[in-house]
Amino acid sequence: MITTSNQIELRHLKYFLALAKDLHFRKAAERLYISQPGLSRQIKQMEDDLGITLFVRHNRKVELTQAGAYLRDELTKTFKRLDEAVAHAKLLHDGIDGNLKLGYIGSAMQKVIPELLLRFRTKHPNIIFTLNEMRNEEQIQALLNQEIDVGFVRMDRVPRGLSMRPVFVDTFSLVLPLNHPISEHNFTNLGQLKDEPFILFDSSFSESYYVNVMQVFDDSGFTPLVSHYTANASSIFRLVENGFGVSVVPTSLKLGYSMGIKFIELQSIPQRTTLSAVWSSENMNPILGSFLEK
Repeated sequence: MITTSNQIELRHLKYFLALAKDLHFRKAAERLYISQPGLSRQIKQMEDDLGITLFVRHNRKVELTQAGAYLRDELTKTFKRLDEAVAHAKLLHDGIDGNLKLGYIGSAMQKVIPELLLRFRTKHPNIIFTLNEMRNEEQIQALLNQEIDVGFVRMDRVPRGLSMRPVFVDTFSLVLPLNHPISEHNFTNLGQLKDEPFILFDSSFSESYYVNVMQVFDDSGFTPLVSHYTANASSIFRLVENGFGVSVVPTSLKLGYSMGIKFIELQSIPQRTTLSAVWSSENMNPILGSFLEK
């Protein structure tokens, strides 16, 4: 049976993680401000005390063993949790109950997030919020890396280890230049615009969202002529304003913009787009549970 020795100290773990990242004794030693022979001795001592070979040494490179790679991943998570615990303790010392890091797509900031934050702050006034506008996939990766606590995305499914809850179901709206002849009074169906160029969110914004929008066109009996793809709502609206085409977007995006464009809500179509909150089941932020109750 392998037993750990009391000789293993915090510095050994930090030295190990530095070498596991650089996989180069000289580079790791320079970053740690110690000598290369000194780092080599510390790593060898750690391996001897644990009874585990963590690295395979070659003439010009270093590789992690399977055990070393596992230890690197687990220690990285442990040190991250330790940093978060210390940071939270400092906030409590300063009279602040905690920090919640949110990722979101642009449309969530128009209505959903402000309302959630206002409701939450009525019972938790001493919370710091860090807000980051991010694409859907960027949020997923940030959640998996525990770089944010909650994401707000338009996706149908998320990877294992993440939980998802719908928070807002939105209709779609047609976006037109302000002087376009089609208006709410003479609009009957999307087929009226089948010969016009469309400006749409790129499929990288969200594959499921893109498929949903394409279904809107399929049901309308035509394939859109797409002149531009973008992942930014303001870019879509600016292009529409300047006559480069028309668009179909979530209706909530009409809030917060003042441009030469108009919206026609497509209430009669069956398609809807759902904004969901996503979080990691491994997230240890003590504020997260209270926030998810809102």
